[in-house]
Amino acid sequence: MNKTVVGIVGGVVVIAAGFALYSSANHSGNSGAKSSSSATTKVSGKVLALGSTALQPLAEQVATSFQEKNPGATITVQGGGSGAGLSQVSSGSAQIGNSDVFAEEKSGVDASKLQDHKVAVVGIAPVVNSEVQVSSLAKDQLRDIFTGKVTNWKEVGGKDEKIVVINRATGSGTRAVFEKNVLNGQAAIKTTEQDSNGTVQKIVSTTPGAISYLAFAYLDASGIKALNIDKVTPDKKNVEDNSWPIWAYEHMYTKGSATGTTKAFLDYFLTKDVQKTLVPKLGYIGLTDMKVTRDAAGKVTNN
Repeated sequence: MNKTVVGIVGGVVVIAAGFALYSSANHSGNSGAKSSSSATTKVSGKVLALGSTALQPLAEQVATSFQEKNPGATITVQGGGSGAGLSQVSSGSAQIGNSDVFAEEKSGVDASKLQDHKVAVVGIAPVVNSEVQVSSLAKDQLRDIFTGKVTNWKEVGGKDEKIVVINRATGSGTRAVFEKNVLNGQAAIKTTEQDSNGTVQKIVSTTPGAISYLAFAYLDASGIKALNIDKVTPDKKNVEDNSWPIWAYEHMYTKGSATGTTKAFLDYFLTKDVQKTLVPKLGYIGLTDMKVTRDAAGKVTNN
């Protein structure tokens, strides 16, 4: 091969190499832009989340915030109770089933087909009409009231006044959590039942001698007051280390793995902005603030 041919071949190689480097650099630049663009792409679509009324105030606020960041998304949050949430997500009627209890705890629900997404912790406290002259009860006194053994406030240190028990409806996750931690397997007295925290809050506030229980998010209302149990105050700090035992995870179940807008909404729920701002602001406890873990069987272990 003569020098002229060698020179031509060498020039072609140099040009080709330069073009390859340029193409590679340009492709990398575009990939980076796509990745960045993809990370900030707003999602769109409709999601129905229903069930637990204990979780409802938080879910509604997070949905509003999420929609502000994603105008094309529509997140509808409804109550109905944990039982309804689990059954509706199981049937495919809702994308998310909100529940205060593990799916494994609900009869008639195939938990193996559902994916659990824990988003917060809720504390639950006994509440009375603000005129009731009792501020603290022993756990066994509280149990005796809800099982019908104690029927007058004077029996537990209050004035001579009939105790009016307001219970939650069958299927309520809040009721399941309360009974599991207070009644120790005993049957609750048959009495007036209501299907939401909000309704219970209103009835207790306007009914002399009334007692019930509410999620912490509903305690800040006129006409009601929360009771201490065994001199322990129902507050965030005591829930975090299980000193206050009446608490539950707030679950958002999906049928199988979450995808699309549903996944984006659930991921947003776990962001620092939500967990450290909206969650405590509305009276819930962030998952990372908990010093203990509780499983579906009720076993508590230190983190």
